[in-house]
Amino acid sequence: MKKKKLFFILFILIILGILVYFIFRNISFSKISNEELSNYVPEEEISDTQLRETSITLYFLNKQTNELDSEKRFVDSAKLVANPYKYIVQELVNGPQNENFSSLFPENTLILDASINNGCVALNFSEDLLKFQDETQKYNIINSILNSLIQLNEVTSIRFLINGETSDALNEEYCEIS
Repeated sequence: MKKKKLFFILFILIILGILVYFIFRNISFSKISNEELSNYVPEEEISDTQLRETSITLYFLNKQTNELDSEKRFVDSAKLVANPYKYIVQELVNGPQNENFSSLFPENTLILDASINNGCVALNFSEDLLKFQDETQKYNIINSILNSLIQLNEVTSIRFLINGETSDALNEEYCEIS
């Protein structure tokens, strides 16, 4: 009985050895020289803009569900450096790229400026922002901005200004990020 087990194990090892031999015999291990590596040119060069690309998430109204939904965009991080708050809100005002989403902002709304102080982002808009149709649109505008800005770790709250003046119509208790 021991001879049969030993013979069987030996037979399996020989078969595995033959398989390994044929597999490695067909694989060519060519050595690439340093000169060949330094002369390698990729099919497409990566541009400086592609190297600086980062993603942001913006929130728009989904036409089918009538709820806020996210849209991811890849942007040049150099554009974000100067004023990321204004850039992100400007992208919201510009509207979605996805045809299933719609913009929340009233027509002709402009973001005039954005700044941060102690975690509170002050957003200065033109008076056109106040031309929202109803409380639902107002609520969605505020939440679209909040959801889009919280991806920036330093943001803890937002404050709305209309032509440089505090707006009572928009600054409500739910502008604070919890």
